[in-house]
Amino acid sequence: MALVLAAGRSRRFGSDKRRAQLADGRPLLVATLDSLAPVFDDILLVIRRDEDFNTLALPPRVRLVYAERADEGMGASLATGVTALLSHAADSTAQSLAVMLGDMPWIARSTFETLVAHASAHTIVRPVCGHRFGHPVLFGRDFWPRLGEQGGDAGGRSVIERYRDRVVDVPVNDAAIHQDVDYPTDLEQTPGS
Repeated sequence: MALVLAAGRSRRFGSDKRRAQLADGRPLLVATLDSLAPVFDDILLVIRRDEDFNTLALPPRVRLVYAERADEGMGASLATGVTALLSHAADSTAQSLAVMLGDMPWIARSTFETLVAHASAHTIVRPVCGHRFGHPVLFGRDFWPRLGEQGGDAGGRSVIERYRDRVVDVPVNDAAIHQDVDYPTDLEQTPGS
């Protein structure tokens, strides 16, 4: 299962970057979701309540979750998504949750597959490329309640720090784990550049 955080205001970008077109013509957010769809059966997309995404062709199996407190930071959006997941956890067989940013469309499918292969209910899996950690981070089911308590801009960082002994760092050959889009010029990036 994947949880995509996309409730930000794109202030540095200057407009709604999620709808900005990549070189292949797809909106940034759709490209990110498309990259996840072959690997993850269920995708939760966290957005703000006041948004209308009917004009975007979202991939099947994407469920919308509305972050009422999105302006409090990424941690609040993460908590909202995980709380929605926990309310249906009994219906899910997922053992881990890939927490992903909505502005990272270039991560290779093989990277997702490698991370999933290392994931379990009892571990936190992080990709590493060039001695730097990246996204997505896969949180085992044991950590979901703790993620649901997050707030502010910390995201899952405090959970990672608290359970450092259960973190599995997985080397990948994919610099795209560091490539997000903050400014319009970032749209010109090529995968892994």
